[in-house]
Amino acid sequence: MAGLLPLCAAAVLLLLLAAGGAIPPPEEAARMARFVLHSCDWGALATLSAQEGLRGRPFANIFSLSDGPPGPFRGSGVPYLYLTDMEISVQDLEINSNASLTVSLAQTPYCKKHRYDPQNPLCAHIIFCGSIVKVNDSEAGLAKKALFSRHPEMESWPKDHNWFFAKFNITNIWVLDYFGGLKIVTPEEYYSVKP
Repeated sequence: MAGLLPLCAAAVLLLLLAAGGAIPPPEEAARMARFVLHSCDWGALATLSAQEGLRGRPFANIFSLSDGPPGPFRGSGVPYLYLTDMEISVQDLEINSNASLTVSLAQTPYCKKHRYDPQNPLCAHIIFCGSIVKVNDSEAGLAKKALFSRHPEMESWPKDHNWFFAKFNITNIWVLDYFGGLKIVTPEEYYSVKP
């Protein structure tokens, strides 16, 4: 049964992407940012490395994420992550919590269907800058529901790894979804729109 959840999420996304007008138009950059984040199950998180031999250099790593359960209008816009201090990037974040997070429709069927290369601006991607913070007890339930609904395997990850829920605290947003360069969206604009 647990294996069906990711398939159901993928089916819902396929239906959303296949529906006419499902993807926001290029002039609605804030909505596009919300749409792309909610459509993605993972992203590339870049930190400043604290590791020996790499100290101070950019270091990117893939992380599963979720802003809410699959389905239209279910995303909060907050990228939640499930982390452990044993992970290299998390060790970087303990020294400097600043990071950037990139998500792209390249991981969805949309770009493949339209034969868009991941670098094609029409294969929208969003770059968030900000910091990673542990969620407080009142937000842990939301983070757990958001993540475990999309990544049910997480519930069985080793307890002795001391997993914790975190969120990406967004300070800057760049949207590349059309020709002509990046669009800047403020966090206020981003959180105020309906995805």
